[in-house]
Amino acid sequence: MALDYRKCAEEIAKLIGGGSNVISAAHCATRLRLVIADNSKIDKKALEDVEGVKGMFESNGQLQLIIGTGTVNKVYDEFLAVTGVSAATKADVKAAAASKMPWWKKILKTPGDIFVPILPAIVASGLMMGIVEAIPKFWPAFGQSDWFSFLDLVANTAFALLPVLVAISAARVFGGNIFLGAVIGLMMVHPALINAWTVGTAEVIPEWHIFFYPIQQVGYQGHVIPVILAVLFMSKLEKLLHKIVPEMIDLFVTPLVTVLVTAFLTFTIIGPVFSFLENYVLIGAKWLAGTPWGAMIMGAIYPWTVFLGLHHMYNVIEAGMIAQTGLNTWMPIASAANFAQFGACLAVAIKVKNAKTKSVALPASLSASLGITEPAIFGVNYRFMKPFLCGMAGGAVGALFGALFKLGAPVYGVTGIPAIPAVNNIPLYLVELLISAGVAFVLTIFIWKEDKPKEEAAPVPEKAPELPTVSVIRCAAGAVMQPVKGNVIAREAIPDDTFASGVLGDGVGIEPEDELVVAPFDGTISSVAESKHAIGIEANGMEMLIHVGVDTVNMQGDGFECLVNEGDEVKLGQPLIRFSREKIKAAGYSDTVAVLLTNSDDLEGVECGAK
Repeated sequence: MALDYRKCAEEIAKLIGGGSNVISAAHCATRLRLVIADNSKIDKKALEDVEGVKGMFESNGQLQLIIGTGTVNKVYDEFLAVTGVSAATKADVKAAAASKMPWWKKILKTPGDIFVPILPAIVASGLMMGIVEAIPKFWPAFGQSDWFSFLDLVANTAFALLPVLVAISAARVFGGNIFLGAVIGLMMVHPALINAWTVGTAEVIPEWHIFFYPIQQVGYQGHVIPVILAVLFMSKLEKLLHKIVPEMIDLFVTPLVTVLVTAFLTFTIIGPVFSFLENYVLIGAKWLAGTPWGAMIMGAIYPWTVFLGLHHMYNVIEAGMIAQTGLNTWMPIASAANFAQFGACLAVAIKVKNAKTKSVALPASLSASLGITEPAIFGVNYRFMKPFLCGMAGGAVGALFGALFKLGAPVYGVTGIPAIPAVNNIPLYLVELLISAGVAFVLTIFIWKEDKPKEEAAPVPEKAPELPTVSVIRCAAGAVMQPVKGNVIAREAIPDDTFASGVLGDGVGIEPEDELVVAPFDGTISSVAESKHAIGIEANGMEMLIHVGVDTVNMQGDGFECLVNEGDEVKLGQPLIRFSREKIKAAGYSDTVAVLLTNSDDLEGVECGAK
């Protein structure tokens, strides 16, 4: 049965608190991405049960609903129509989500924003390096060929000039000119400088003496933190200069001063200080990844950093490892953690009886095996918690195995099955994956049990309102029963000159004790006020007006709910209007209900009053 896109969108809108609670909305290939103003208004449990929603998770300030390829765009269009929210791009949504983040999370998110865009270049180069270096082990002659030399150059380029890629991406993130960023990156690996990887073999390290300050002429190959901080400074300086430099000379002065000042500070302060600190960060990370217990702990807690959206911060460590040693020993930890979540999610897919959960868990598990774990974690494992914990256990055991056998790869940003060609020991890496997924799978099968669907209690039928038994107007055409409980007063006592004078017809007023107006007889709704405070009803030649409050038209419907539409046939005692006496009085108006027979002059024997 085809999905009702409109209904799906309406239910989503209702369960997130309406369009007024949406800051921004966009979609990707499979997910509806929303930034919500007040998350307390979201009914998360009900959202998961909406037909068409295959999973839900929150990441980096976004509420993401998994809907599916070819369907999400149609639901998105209906969502915009239902809520009145303007269409936004994924970048707009990310910006809106980032503005809601606490400062510490913005800092941790920044490395991911910088490194994610350059992942394709790094992954391609890393995989090629793994393949090129593996071939000579089976075909020694290839290692002496021109083909090997050519492919080795192609594979190593991204890593040899990594600071340039990082600088360009950092400039984009920090809002600086990306070409000025590229210049800073190129300076730091300029061929006139001694290559940082060979500086240890240099007999003499030349220096510049500028302002009596010695600057070593050494490049920054293998470093990323100094590059990021240099470009951050460059971007801030460039923005400042654009504000204070006259427009006439801005085009020349701003780039010149920006590059010159940034270059001087980079080579005198930023580079030396932070490359020194970065070396110790990498030493600590390599120690942690290389020790069995450290790797085991990281394999267990890695999924939590994915859950918090902080896992991209590891890119700095991984890039530094590759640049310095050519081997990323952090990758096997991430692979073990991710593949364990695959095993746990696959166990849920096999064991679960609920058809909707099964339809979500199976594709999510396959995605996790390829290194994309968010659907498995947010849509399945964390939702049921025990599979998530079982995945943590599997990740710990797998990471321990990887550390014991010194697994690694000349690549980052890729885990699970796609990383197989790049690892330094493919058979042992496959064993690591099997251990990680196997432990998580078995534990989930034995520990996790599907909750039985709760039997919902039969809804208590709403008590039908009592039929009115008191008539307030009588005439030859019939009787008008009291439409709202309360004290019946004479028409002349209604606190409104128009009603009291009888110019709109004879009738009575009612000082309400209740907040429900019901039909005073069997008839047809002839009119409904746009502000929902008044209603007309006709039958047997009688034309009635029921008007709730005095001057309440000024409330523009606030505090009123009309339960019928013009043209509806209604029965005696059927609810017509619900209203709030509290809101009427808060607005400064009388809540007296006027009940008037507007054509009383045309009817015989009209008599008014409770009887």
